[in-house]
Amino acid sequence: MISRLTPRILRLLGGLVLYGLADSLIIRAAIGVEPWTVLAQGVAERTGWGIGILTNVIGLGVLLLWIPLRQRPGLGTVLNVLLVGTTIEFGLWLIPPVDVLWLQIVLFVAGLLLLAVASGIYIGAALGPGPRDGLMTGINSRLGWPIWLARGLVEGSVLLVGWLLGGDVGIGTLVFALAIGPLCGLTLRWFGALGRYGSMKSAPRSAPDRPPANETAKDTDARRPAFPHP
Repeated sequence: MISRLTPRILRLLGGLVLYGLADSLIIRAAIGVEPWTVLAQGVAERTGWGIGILTNVIGLGVLLLWIPLRQRPGLGTVLNVLLVGTTIEFGLWLIPPVDVLWLQIVLFVAGLLLLAVASGIYIGAALGPGPRDGLMTGINSRLGWPIWLARGLVEGSVLLVGWLLGGDVGIGTLVFALAIGPLCGLTLRWFGALGRYGSMKSAPRSAPDRPPANETAKDTDARRPAFPHP
């Protein structure tokens, strides 16, 4: 049992570390970050705590919201709370600030692409969702809200609060919102297919899945992946 889990655990750990490093690249680019990091930055402005530490603390707080939603964390959920913020702190220590626009754009694009790859790696391990993704799916299953609505309302509220506290909202925030879904769609397909079939070529081709006639729109929506933050 342990030997079968080991590759998935290593994949999970690698994906989470890469995710934290990707976040630190986007933060150092300083042209706008994703909503949950905006919140961490805003709280950091008010408290003086590190963004990475606050990412862990906020993740733990979100995890507590799982209780009334009756969501169950997995190993990946716990490691997500512990590792992503810690790796962000390491990345911010390792990567110096930049103030040249073309370097900022390079850092942002590199961070965005790395984050999409990291998401495909750690989500493909299938050892439990990140606390924020679990919140979205929990709202979907308990309250019946579509994933897009739950994610939009939660992340919109997080973004607003973070901005009011002084978090970094910019063009990068908009680019992230528009690009991360399609990019993660690609990486989840790549890494999910590799993990399930051994190679992309061996994956059977079939017509697009169609829900049974008696399946509700809610059931179909619940199966759609809720893309990051972890």
